Amino acid sequence: MNKLDRLIEEALEEQDRDILHQTEELGFFALGISQFSGKLGWVTWVLMIVQTAMFVGAVWAGFRFFAATDMLPALKWGLSAVTLALMATQLKLSLTPQMQADRIIRELKRIELMLARQKA
Repeated sequence: MNKLDRLIEEALEEQDRDILHQTEELGFFALGISQFSGKLGWVTWVLMIVQTAMFVGAVWAGFRFFAATDMLPALKWGLSAVTLALMATQLKLSLTPQMQADRIIRELKRIELMLARQKA
């Protein structure tokens, strides 16, 4: 917390302090975990279940790739492993824009609180 944040918190009343604490900035992992709740939490759960299944499939196909003795099965399992791994990574990275949007919404709530406080 920097000096400006401390000054803002000292100037606020008890109710306003509660709102400020509810809208304080979250770390990366806390922000990621918060994606599993709320109105769109179910979407995150579905994405993570599908992503986990793809990752497990990629690992399994990777083992089959390394166990293959002929070129055609190695190509089949290798391409499958790479495709599943890339798709799993893309699904996981698809949550990053939502995390950034949540971070911006939290900051806007803080600004709204500060503006409301100035008007009062």
